[in-house]
Amino acid sequence: MRITTSNPATGEALETYEVMDRDAVLAILARTDQVWRDWRERSVADRASYLAPLASTLRENAERYARLMVLEMGKPLTEALAEIEKCAWLCEFYAEHAPGWLADEDVAADGLAHKVVYEPLGVVLSIMPWNYPFWQALRFAVPTVAAGNASLLKHASNVTGCALAMEEAFVEAGFPADLFRTVVADHATVAELVARDEIRGVSLTGSSEVGRRIAELAGRNLKKVVLELGGSDPFIVLEDADLEAAARGAVTGRMLCTGQSCIASKRFIVVESVAEAFSARFAELMAQLKVGDPLDPATQVGSVVNEQELAALENQLAEAVTRGARVITGGQRLPGVGCFFPPTVVADVIPDMRLAREEVFGPIAPVLVVPDEDAAVALANDSEFGLGGSVWTRDLARGEAVARRLESGTVFINSFTKSDPRMPFGGVKKSGLGRELGRFGLREFVNIKGLNIYGA
Repeated sequence: MRITTSNPATGEALETYEVMDRDAVLAILARTDQVWRDWRERSVADRASYLAPLASTLRENAERYARLMVLEMGKPLTEALAEIEKCAWLCEFYAEHAPGWLADEDVAADGLAHKVVYEPLGVVLSIMPWNYPFWQALRFAVPTVAAGNASLLKHASNVTGCALAMEEAFVEAGFPADLFRTVVADHATVAELVARDEIRGVSLTGSSEVGRRIAELAGRNLKKVVLELGGSDPFIVLEDADLEAAARGAVTGRMLCTGQSCIASKRFIVVESVAEAFSARFAELMAQLKVGDPLDPATQVGSVVNEQELAALENQLAEAVTRGARVITGGQRLPGVGCFFPPTVVADVIPDMRLAREEVFGPIAPVLVVPDEDAAVALANDSEFGLGGSVWTRDLARGEAVARRLESGTVFINSFTKSDPRMPFGGVKKSGLGRELGRFGLREFVNIKGLNIYGA
């Protein structure tokens, strides 16, 4: 069995890869498990010392890695380069903080001494999506290996080249061979991996539906699981917001990765008194974005990942328009070769339209109008998702109060949602379980062990 990657901007085939058979995958797992048993004996400081060379490797190969991302999944080159730099920063961040965050902690109790210690679990399987090919995989793998685990990566098949390039980067940076491995495997083999005793945990970033299936498999086999799933993040604009700043933030928040991001702003909930002015400026700025060849540094909006995703966007938009929604800008795929859809703003959207109920994975921005703050919060929380969100207001105390009322894993005041190594990241409701990044992500795949000493 083979898979062939293709360029969504041109439709051209890129590379063909052999899918590993079951025995080959299990042989890799056996080697990774063996390497982990030596890796776990090293100090945290020793393990963390490998991360700075990994950051250097990423930067030295940034042009090649970024081009590979662009060709395989269509994001603009400038965003791909920024993604590599963010991954390098991630490495440096955990190189600095992992030793302190995993240090033993003393606890006062009734014995002579009590400690909390953080010990690695083993080999952790990660199942990752295509939209941020390097960042999604490394934001899991870097803290996981720093904590003393090994990493087995099953990446989305359309970014197989990126997955294999990351494996090479770990080797080039000096990590032990087989500590970080990529497997090109089918669904049946992945399911078997989840059940294997050598796999001690599973991390998935993907859709809510895939998350349910992986959580069921992991639960059946009593494996620790972290899930970062879909989102339909609210972007709330209150009547006292700086509308220019909010409109510019809305463009960036909606259009990163051509709108194909779990944490992209997806529901623009605007108080009625400013809705017309905000929508007009938002649409004006969206219409100014340059759509085109993702390899052109001037391009701001690349291609949608494939024809299936583009068709899904068209169907969601058509349902809304049929029911009375109004397209302010954009609205139709661009003619010619490639999967291109323009930045689109849609007014007169109501809460039960698919644009508001479902995750919209592409450059379409629905605007929903509400009478006041309470209605904005109620509508924001009226969703099966709870990943991120943002609130725009000149009153920071008010913004924080509104943010605390939102049912989501992270909220930004006067900024769009983004991930940051310094802060925990993850969702609630059908947006996932567990956390990545920060010290919380570092401790997801460790045994938090209590040591209690009572004397001789």
